Amino acid sequence: MLVISIWLSTWFKMALLNQDFIDSITQDMPVHLSMDDFIQYSSRPLRTSIRVNTLKISSANFIALMQPKGWTLDPIPWCSDGFWISLDSDVQLGNTLEHLQGLFYIQEASSMLPPRALFSQLNGAENATILDMAAAPGSKTTQIAALMNNSGLLIANEYSSSRVKVLHANVQRMGVSNTALTHFDARVFGEYLYDTFDAILLDAPCSGEGTIRKDPSALKNWSTESSQSIVATQKALIESAFLALKTGGTLVYSTCALSRVENQGVCQHLKALYPDAVEFESLAELFTDADKACTTEGFLHVWPQIYDSEGFFVAKIRKTADIDRQVAEPRKQKNFPFTQASAQSAIELKAYFQDTFAITLPAQSLIMVREQEFWLFPQKIQGLIGRMRFQRIGMKIADALKHGLKAQHQAILAFGAGASMVELSSAQATEYLMGRDLPLEPGQKPQGEVIVSYHNSPLGLAKHLGKRLKNSLPRELVRDKIVDSDASKS
Repeated sequence: MLVISIWLSTWFKMALLNQDFIDSITQDMPVHLSMDDFIQYSSRPLRTSIRVNTLKISSANFIALMQPKGWTLDPIPWCSDGFWISLDSDVQLGNTLEHLQGLFYIQEASSMLPPRALFSQLNGAENATILDMAAAPGSKTTQIAALMNNSGLLIANEYSSSRVKVLHANVQRMGVSNTALTHFDARVFGEYLYDTFDAILLDAPCSGEGTIRKDPSALKNWSTESSQSIVATQKALIESAFLALKTGGTLVYSTCALSRVENQGVCQHLKALYPDAVEFESLAELFTDADKACTTEGFLHVWPQIYDSEGFFVAKIRKTADIDRQVAEPRKQKNFPFTQASAQSAIELKAYFQDTFAITLPAQSLIMVREQEFWLFPQKIQGLIGRMRFQRIGMKIADALKHGLKAQHQAILAFGAGASMVELSSAQATEYLMGRDLPLEPGQKPQGEVIVSYHNSPLGLAKHLGKRLKNSLPRELVRDKIVDSDASKS
């Protein structure tokens, strides 16, 4: 109770000190909502929510695994794999075995809305070419990849170099293989990848008022002037996104801001710029009770008191007509460091994965080579090579060594489901993720490289030496602290 009281005190101090915010938000709040309710809900601790990673486990199987451990999972109406979670005791979700092996992502419920809107009535989603313009830390990127079932092509862009590393780590942990990562100011996409994408998510940088339930400091530097400066960037980004979108394609624009100027105003700016090509699609029937947050334009303007969540804004925009290219097509980039693997090399690589681990590599992928490295690229990347510089494409799956091949950890996480695996106990899985070797029962014959698993989902590689499993977990993934999720049981 003391912690909650301190948190509430901090929030109210922030709100009271920032009268500009109070005055602004009062004008923007719909008439059927009240400022009293806004303050009341904003002062409550945010409900913890997670999204099950269906690239590795179904929601039904995840619930069956976790309920005996004392986890209560309440469905989030707009995401079939999203749940508000209650535990019997204080458990650090980010340090649980299931989180570390990528079975779920800790994601605020409202942030699950934009991908859900993007895929509503999206034809051919599993073979689509999709852009996530501001992707880090990866919650929406990995949600989109799951909705694509790891097929098609997903370009995930992040402007901040430090956040690109976090994005890449989360993409790998969740077993995503259909992505290409870029590191640009997203205003370049309309120029470099004009008329390319079937769907685009622009979760734009914003003033962040909707996040005050988990971050009271979100209001600390809020001002009308700072909000206006962000709007200029948002308008430039949405224009770039619209140019990069194919005619007939879908653009979802979202923010965690509450002000109309950063939300409805930016969408109306695009409509004014291209009146014959912009069509707003209503989200009033996206899920049960979506109409409670729906604006007259059909946007979702989620206030904290509507669904007991963070504040969020989501707009769905259809491109109904061609738009002239604004600048000449940039010159093709040269010196691409990868070449396609020879037919014989591809056969040998596939045979290695099949014979060693019973893993069948995806058929709709490109096997590429760089020096002594084998990489798996999404097949649809072929048409984009040379048009833009990519930070990372697909994933490295194996190294060519002097006496054979060596599989990479991320390939095992992405493709190891259903393979031949050595199932570990909870205690053994904890030891493995802490980088330790695992003793075996005496009398076993060495088996060489094996996949170790927990909940029948891959954890990584080990070398079976007969007496022990020699740990092959990459050093950067070794953890000092692991929380046994069984500890949540009362």
